[in-house]
Amino acid sequence: MSTQTGHRTIPIHTAFNRAHLLLGAERELALLTVLIVALVVASGMNPMSFAVGGFLWVIMLGIVIRMAKADTMMSKVYLKHIKYRAYYPAKSGAYTRN
Repeated sequence: MSTQTGHRTIPIHTAFNRAHLLLGAERELALLTVLIVALVVASGMNPMSFAVGGFLWVIMLGIVIRMAKADTMMSKVYLKHIKYRAYYPAKSGAYTRN
């Protein structure tokens, strides 16, 4: 018999709750930046387009890394946020019309 009267605690390991990041940014956004840079570089195929692509990649990756530091799921939260309407009228039942 246990003499302990407290609540049972279950450890939650951070490895199971951590977001999947790539290069410190959300995986989808990091790959999107690579795709945009690859399109810029492939469209020119000269040293100037490589320089512009590298500059764009550093800037865009820096932005998405800052977003991931603020919230690791910021893009998903924003996409869900823009689906909401500004006003939801009160309804008395599930099948009432506006």
